[in-house]
Amino acid sequence: MEDPRKRLKRRETNLPRYLTFSCNRRLPLLGRPEWRDAFAESLVAARERCGFLLLAWVVMPEHVHLIVVPDAEFPVPKILFAIKQPVAKRAMHRWRETNAPILDRIRLVNGKHRYWQAGGGFDRNVRDADELWREVEYIHHNPVRRGLVSGAVDWKWSSARWYTGDRSGPVPIDPFRW
Repeated sequence: MEDPRKRLKRRETNLPRYLTFSCNRRLPLLGRPEWRDAFAESLVAARERCGFLLLAWVVMPEHVHLIVVPDAEFPVPKILFAIKQPVAKRAMHRWRETNAPILDRIRLVNGKHRYWQAGGGFDRNVRDADELWREVEYIHHNPVRRGLVSGAVDWKWSSARWYTGDRSGPVPIDPFRW
């Protein structure tokens, strides 16, 4: 039976999109700071390549939340590919070089390895400024709710500091007006 999500059509707009995606089997593949840094680097490169606005982001050990405004030339699937593929390639290359035990946990039945969770994720249009603010708050407080830090601005892999005026984070965000 076909997965019903495959029949859904994405409605591309120039409005903000709230995106969430996970590592394969929700494993903490982004659990180490150097892998979260690699994700941040990939996010910066994808923005330059695809021209989307980034309104909020957080990288958690096993998943990522983003709010983006796609460019007409680069819809969400292309954006996600541009962000996710370099991270997966880099990790797989490193893990294969070192014969890392994690490879056994992310191996599919066909013998291939998968870094990102297949067929999942969350993708929704943000309809108004109130909803945008709620989602930004939710994203920024994710590490606090998980007990990783005591305050949202303490998590390096998030845009929370940018919202307080501190521009020291690894990925800049864009202004957006409704």
